[in-house]
Amino acid sequence: MTVTGDHVRSYPFGTNHGLDLDPTYAQARAEGLVRIEMAYGGPAWLATRYEDVKTVLADLRFSRAETLGKDVPRILPAIVDDPSILSMDPPNHTRLRRLVATAFTARRTEQLRPRIQQIIDELLDDMIAKGSPADLAESLAWPLPIVVICELLGVPVEDRDKFREWTDVSLATDGVDMATIDAARDGLQGYLAELVAKRRVEPTDDLLGQLVVARDEGDRLSEQELILFGITLLVAGHETTANQTGNFVYLLLRQPQLWQKLVDDPDLVPAAIEELSRFTPLGAAGGFARIAKEDIEVGGQLVRKGEAVIVQMGAANRDDAVFERPDEIDFARETNPHIAFGHGVHHCLGAPLARMELQLAVGTLVRRLPGLRLAVPADDVAWRADRLVRGVRALPVAW
Repeated sequence: MTVTGDHVRSYPFGTNHGLDLDPTYAQARAEGLVRIEMAYGGPAWLATRYEDVKTVLADLRFSRAETLGKDVPRILPAIVDDPSILSMDPPNHTRLRRLVATAFTARRTEQLRPRIQQIIDELLDDMIAKGSPADLAESLAWPLPIVVICELLGVPVEDRDKFREWTDVSLATDGVDMATIDAARDGLQGYLAELVAKRRVEPTDDLLGQLVVARDEGDRLSEQELILFGITLLVAGHETTANQTGNFVYLLLRQPQLWQKLVDDPDLVPAAIEELSRFTPLGAAGGFARIAKEDIEVGGQLVRKGEAVIVQMGAANRDDAVFERPDEIDFARETNPHIAFGHGVHHCLGAPLARMELQLAVGTLVRRLPGLRLAVPADDVAWRADRLVRGVRALPVAW
């Protein structure tokens, strides 16, 4: 058993650009848990091996709640002091998750399929009518998940530009001052508080309305938890899927033979979405520190009580101990146990919905625009920099 790390690396590794993983991650996987110095909050352990990452995510001795209100190692400048579901351990995490779990089951999600398909077709009708070339990010990737989560939650779609801007600022890792970040967070909280107040005057049966009832009649969550839960569902419900839609289409068009495989055999789309989920590192770096509540051994490394561990799921999904030829996109993988949607109690609640949106978006593009191609060289595609998640700033396409 190793007790201490010999070398502390500055983290994040290198410059975040596009969807490339810094080669330092491969070196880290070869070593096991490595010591890193985060941009804020000091040193931590970084887990990049598949089994190590799963261990840290699943073992409840690694706590998210212990990070609340503390200057822990992190990539974002703000200290998280709001008790959202992302910063909870069971049983509080379990209590909140159960309130909305039925809304995101595979069965309930399947009922949304016709409406999601209708939204996609309407967005593409508009894009096609305006003519080639077009920005697929603004035409499809961003509006699709925003409309879906707005309708599910009961949030006015006409407000999407407002909360999209607040979300973008709140996820900034650099280039934005703390006053602006705080103002964005305050804006989101004030906005959700207003919606909650409206639900009390005019009750609805949407997801936000159900949470208000759970608060007012069942006393199953506090007012602060209600507002923060609404923010988490709204932000997570559009930010990740929007970025991955653009990322996936970019990867397919950057390697036209992959796009052609789907055109020739659209039945491959579900497998393609799983493989692209594995291959694409959504997070710009590891985040969401977990604090060891006691001494714990992970992959032969002793993590002391009180020490922080950061996981990088994108790096874990490239572990050659689990995935053959991990740096290649292969739609024919017989098994693909990726952890792109997380693992353990914090596994992504909206994974079934995200999968459906991604499958329908890519599947519809393949069917309706088989000749889709990048309108600029792949290296000229602009990326959103200094944000917690990776995504194209614009995706110019032609057909």
